[in-house]
Amino acid sequence: MIRHLVNLVNLDNSNSEETDSSSSADSDPPSSKENKPFSGLVNEGFVAGQRIAKISVITLVGIGIVELIMGHISGSVVATADGVDSMSDAMISLIVLIGLRFARRPADRKFHFGYHKVESFAALIAAIGMIVIGAFIVYHSYEGLINPKEIQQPILTMIVLGIAGAISLHRAFQMRGIANKYNLLSLKTDAKNSIKDGSASVLGFLSVLIATQFGFLQADAIGGLVIAGFIFSVAYVSLKQSSLILVDAWQNPVSTEYLKKLVEQKFNGDVNVRSIKLRQTGAISRAEIHLEIDGSKPLNEVEMLLLNTEMAVKSSIPGMGAVVVIPHAKLRKF
Repeated sequence: MIRHLVNLVNLDNSNSEETDSSSSADSDPPSSKENKPFSGLVNEGFVAGQRIAKISVITLVGIGIVELIMGHISGSVVATADGVDSMSDAMISLIVLIGLRFARRPADRKFHFGYHKVESFAALIAAIGMIVIGAFIVYHSYEGLINPKEIQQPILTMIVLGIAGAISLHRAFQMRGIANKYNLLSLKTDAKNSIKDGSASVLGFLSVLIATQFGFLQADAIGGLVIAGFIFSVAYVSLKQSSLILVDAWQNPVSTEYLKKLVEQKFNGDVNVRSIKLRQTGAISRAEIHLEIDGSKPLNEVEMLLLNTEMAVKSSIPGMGAVVVIPHAKLRKF
């Protein structure tokens, strides 16, 4: 959001309304990404997010099953922990998939502002699930640290962990690209979790290598504890971000000041911005702008001011899904 504000701060000052209209006529066809309505981009993001989430669920279940079997055969704590982690990540990806499906629903009688916050709620549930899984891995790893056991089939175990890490990281970076492109919080959470999962598999590979080649058997359990630490760190960030969105917190005061200057400069003193209230609902943001306008203006001029204000805000901040402009009569000074 800050990047959009900084990059577009001179847009309104450097171009007049006539230039805007002429440039739009010479621009790419409406089918291009730049001219696609923001609602269309949001829907496109949800579709792309669902597709990669489906792939994530299938991939993680397969990896988890193989790692759990390998952990049982070899007796490796870190392989078992990574298998549990992969299965849990599959569950989290499924939660994210369900959340993205709900977020696409249009507004109805019960949810007047749509279902976009379901996506943030899915991220919150996923983060809570990660904490539970992390606690289980800590307990299992602690047992392995107190009573270390020799790992059977170490070479095969390392091969399984190495392949699992490569697949997980490849899929995770694909997911992160889609999440960043469409600003999907739940998918960002899943992507971070998947990067953690791939990194955990690589860490498991190193732990088994140290435990078998250097005789330090506790390295296997220590690897499981580090994996749990990865899980807790990702869960904390996701809990914080999703919780703030769900309680309508806005953490970017720069955007509020920017919007105030944008509106007041555009109308050259015809309006004063009394207040601006911003909130984020999933992938989109909403603004409520209170303007002070000369009470003697005709109604049609007031309506035009409100419409122009809405258009100016939406053109400057592509992620702004809805703008409500509320007029107030200026107080006369005697």
